[in-house]
Amino acid sequence: MSATRDARASLQDAANKGPAQEQRLLWNPENVRDVAESVGISKLGDEGLRTLSQDVEYRIGQIIVESLRFMRLGKRTCMSVQDISQAIRVLDVEPLYGYDTSRALKYGEASLGSQALYYVEDEEVEFEKMINQSLPKIPRDMNCSWHWFAVEGVLVNCLENPTTAESRAQDLLPKGPGANPALAALSGQDYPNLRPAVKHIVSQELTLYFEKVQAALMDDSPDVEVQRLREAALESVSSEPSIHQLIPYFVNFISTQVTHHLDDIFVLRQMMELTNALINNGSLFLAPYASSLCAPVLTCILGRKIGTGSGVSGLKEQYELREFAAALIGKLAQRYSDTNKMLRPKLVRTCLKNFLNPSLPSPVWYGAVTALNAAGGADVVKVLLLQNLKEFETSMLVPLSEKNDIVSRAEYEAMIGAIMKALQSLVGEDYPMMNGMNGYSSENEANQIKGFVGNIIGERIVQLGDHRLNQAVLEACNLN
Repeated sequence: MSATRDARASLQDAANKGPAQEQRLLWNPENVRDVAESVGISKLGDEGLRTLSQDVEYRIGQIIVESLRFMRLGKRTCMSVQDISQAIRVLDVEPLYGYDTSRALKYGEASLGSQALYYVEDEEVEFEKMINQSLPKIPRDMNCSWHWFAVEGVLVNCLENPTTAESRAQDLLPKGPGANPALAALSGQDYPNLRPAVKHIVSQELTLYFEKVQAALMDDSPDVEVQRLREAALESVSSEPSIHQLIPYFVNFISTQVTHHLDDIFVLRQMMELTNALINNGSLFLAPYASSLCAPVLTCILGRKIGTGSGVSGLKEQYELREFAAALIGKLAQRYSDTNKMLRPKLVRTCLKNFLNPSLPSPVWYGAVTALNAAGGADVVKVLLLQNLKEFETSMLVPLSEKNDIVSRAEYEAMIGAIMKALQSLVGEDYPMMNGMNGYSSENEANQIKGFVGNIIGERIVQLGDHRLNQAVLEACNLN
């Protein structure tokens, strides 16, 4: 009985081992044999061939599994050559070269005896079509060039930089992390490029310096120590060379304070003092901010109502502020008209428009004449101011002279003084030569001058008895 049981057990073990030993390989062992012979291994036993084939199957399966992972990470259902290349790189296997392509590969099948052979199909091109097709364009030579993109935050106008229209289109795009890209259709762009906002970083020391200057200028206490601190702050702004990063903040501070404190002469005066300190600082490059600085200064010159003071004293403070602001406009026009060609014409045009507007109060005319003289100089006085004095006298100066109250008389005399001061720029500040002609105006000259500029201003010019001024006025008359 025991012998029978042993025989049955041995037969069962042989039956179980048979299928395992004859397990079919997925990879053809003959391919392994061909590779072995190509590298010089001519005699390879069946056992070694089977072991190598199993190892090849394992390695290929490992690469396929890794490739499937890259395919799924790419949210795709079709495996690409790049997936296999990435899998080979991850498994630290020598990469395959020459198979990186964007188009799908087409494989053809050919029978070599009893074995199937696969190959990559080449695209067939007709010879006649290839000869007759146009030649490709010759590529341009590679070169490098440089250009200024922006200077002190101002975009330079050149071919390489975006135009003004493109910049406006970019401004219309939604910005910020919560912006809706669909709104870009309003600006005519289908694929907007949202750029993150750039934060201007200022050091802690400069931030503290800016706050201290603000506090010193806005303190209106009559204490002597406060006044000394205010003067020291202005002196520091006019001489400190390392505050160039604070220029846009100072400009914004001046504009904001002037806009919201038109009824406070003290604040307006301090803002003009701060503007003067910035202009006097030779280490600062203010050319890109000249137009921005002119806006609050013009507000102090041409504002309808400045300050809350009444009477002659209040009028005097207001006129002193307008005259100081006009001097600043002259500095800005003189220093930055070379870099900004339209700055001086804009200032002159604005002042002349307000000077000839009869609906404005007389302090605005005073500021306009003073600024016109400061910004334009003798040429503007000769070409623009003198040509319009007679119209100004008829429509605005004569009605002002008919008022009898004290404030109106003060405004009238201040207006006459501003015009005469502007006319003095035609001959300069030199003393006239005593050649027998100065100090005397002929009746003919007097009549011509009065007929050109009007009786009020003409009488004042004749009373000066300056022959050179008379000749300058008559020359302007001949220009008409």
